[in-house]
Amino acid sequence: MEFLIERAVLEDYQIVADMIQLVWQQIQQKDWFVADDSEYTCHTLKEGNGIGYKAFEADSGALAGVFIAALPGSGEENLGRDIGLSEEELGKVAHMESVAILPGYRGNGLQYSLMKTAEEELLKQGYRYLMCTVHPENRYSKNNMIKQGYEVVLTKEKYGGYLRDILLKKLS
Repeated sequence: MEFLIERAVLEDYQIVADMIQLVWQQIQQKDWFVADDSEYTCHTLKEGNGIGYKAFEADSGALAGVFIAALPGSGEENLGRDIGLSEEELGKVAHMESVAILPGYRGNGLQYSLMKTAEEELLKQGYRYLMCTVHPENRYSKNNMIKQGYEVVLTKEKYGGYLRDILLKKLS
C-alpha cells in the first residue's frame, strides 16, 4: 500500500480526535493508551502547542491514520523534566504524543512514515529531543519506537497513576 501524508490544520481537529478515539475503542488493553479527546486535540492544533498529520491510502483516499506531536514548552508536563533537562533545553523537547492507525492499514510502516515526517519538520524548527511514553508491557509500540532510534530512559507513573516507559531520541 502507498500512503499520502499531509499536515493537519485546525479544522481537522475533530477528524484527528475521532480517529484516536476509534482506535482506542478497538484495543484490548485500554490502560496501554491514554487517548486524547477532541478538546485536547483542538487546543494542541489551535494554540500552536503541537503539529498533526493525516495519512491517506493513496488509491482510495481513505483516512488510514493520524499522528500528533505536542510542543510542551517549559510546562510541568514536559517529559524533559523527568530526565533532568535544563530550562533552556526544555524548549527543545517535542512529545511524540499520539499515533492511531486503523487495523486494515497496520503493518505497512505507516507509524514510521508519520513520525519521520514529523521528525523532519521538528528538526527544522529547532527541536532536539523527541520524547514519548509507552506502557512497559506494550512490546509492539515500544519495539516500534526503539527501531526508530528511541531508547527507554526511565520508567515511572504518569497521567494520573499509569506506569509508563519514557523514551528519548536526540536529533542532531
